[in-house]
Amino acid sequence: MSTKKNGLLALLGLGALAWWKYKNSSDEDKQAVKDTVNNAKDNFNKWGNDLKSKAGDVASQVKDKVNDTKTSVEDSMNQN
Repeated sequence: MSTKKNGLLALLGLGALAWWKYKNSSDEDKQAVKDTVNNAKDNFNKWGNDLKSKAGDVASQVKDKVNDTKTSVEDSMNQN
């Protein structure tokens, strides 16, 4: 429990330090931070969309394979 508490306190301290540094930085530095955050957000969204697209492709391939197998089984049952 003590490790979690110390970790949370350290994270809170780092957040406070980052906030203080941001508030005391120049307008150019603030804009650079905003640009970095926006770029990271855009990259994360792109990665999520790519992942969603790939998952949809895999699901489509599985559905096609199931339909092919189902058709194959039905054809073999009709031949008997």
